[in-house]
Amino acid sequence: MIDRLDEMRAVTPLVETYATAASASLTAAGTGGVPNAAAFGIPENEFTPAVRNALISLVQKAERLRCEVDAAHSRLNDATRNADFDVLLPVLNRRAFVREIGRFVAFVERYGTPSCLLYFDLDDFKSVNDRHGHAAGDFVLNHFTNILSAQIRDTDVIARLGGDEFGVVLAHVTLDRAKKKGASLERALRASPAIWKGDIVPLRFSYGAYELCAGDVADAAIAEADQAMYASKRSGRANVTAILR
Repeated sequence: MIDRLDEMRAVTPLVETYATAASASLTAAGTGGVPNAAAFGIPENEFTPAVRNALISLVQKAERLRCEVDAAHSRLNDATRNADFDVLLPVLNRRAFVREIGRFVAFVERYGTPSCLLYFDLDDFKSVNDRHGHAAGDFVLNHFTNILSAQIRDTDVIARLGGDEFGVVLAHVTLDRAKKKGASLERALRASPAIWKGDIVPLRFSYGAYELCAGDVADAAIAEADQAMYASKRSGRANVTAILR
């Protein structure tokens, strides 16, 4: 589809030219919608019925091509946008998240703007699926995502990194503030219990924080935040019994 779109882009200027000429021609025609010679810069004595009909056919084809170009652009934009998002949740996928981390690292390098990465892991999430079914698991994941999204700003980024693992990049935030944000997210999750078919669904989760540095590689930064999460999990400081809704 991309090759076809490139071809259509190449002829778009011609499409616009013919479409403009067609519009001017039909306007100048006044009645009957019949183009005249002046609109196309053709001498009147050469503007035979055969030439006129050929131009009408060409303009119609040009207009159809323009519509095809617009539709192809729309499909390509939709495909690009969809490729950045998780298949289940309304957040970025890992590939797009890696790209966004690179953007935040560039801000750190260029402007010294602090940004931090939070890594969340839902502990023993498999038990939710085993006990309540996969539909309940999807429900809990969606709720967890909604809580996270409600707690961050438009300038921040959230993504699903794996089955039950999530990442958040907090813009203009130091490591200390990132840890406080993690704690506030814990409180928000505890305050909003998940109820699946009348049953409360308890879930344990852990998080780790890492401040992005100049020169960081996205995958390495994610690994650092992941290790911070596991360190907190082992110490028991970041394990929280949360009820998700």
